[in-house]
Amino acid sequence: MSGTVTMYSTTWCGYCRRLKSQMDREGIAYDEINIEQDPASAAFVEKANGGNQTVPTVLVVPAQGGSELASTTALSSTTR
Repeated sequence: MSGTVTMYSTTWCGYCRRLKSQMDREGIAYDEINIEQDPASAAFVEKANGGNQTVPTVLVVPAQGGSELASTTALSSTTR
């Protein structure tokens, strides 16, 4: 069984579009959830980010049963 990557995003988020482009380019499979259309996902993002709806938020669940990791990803202009 492989691990999973879930990206929580919105349609207007430039950082989300950039992260999607980078993951696509690198061949990283992910599921995308728009938090504006899914209240439960918006609540998860708020919990992971100290009450803020910060996007993109990425949830990584490892294949081998390790601890899952939720991270807010801010990309700088130097990321390629």
